[in-house]
Amino acid sequence: MTTRTILAFAITAAMGASITAVSAADGDSDRAHPKEFVSDSAITTKIKTKLATDHITSLGRIHVDTDKDGVVWLSGTARTQEAINNAVAMAKATENVRAVQSDIRLRTDD
Repeated sequence: MTTRTILAFAITAAMGASITAVSAADGDSDRAHPKEFVSDSAITTKIKTKLATDHITSLGRIHVDTDKDGVVWLSGTARTQEAINNAVAMAKATENVRAVQSDIRLRTDD
């Protein structure tokens, strides 16, 4: 190998170590971190898909959000208490969900 090739490998290795050190220090401490955001979005999408598949209620009426700790927040309205219970149960049964907080209310304007 030439000196130039060895130097290029050394620089690449040093840059990789620096990036790894910065990444490890940062961790997934805030939601702005892409890996954490994708994980949160994936959980939210799985739950919305389950709700739509089972026709529990309109997706426009139940809102789903997931925080960085895997806690799912459900809000909005549903037509029956059974629909609310089913939405909460589906969210709890979703992979990587640590807890579910529900603020879904019964819809009274039907």
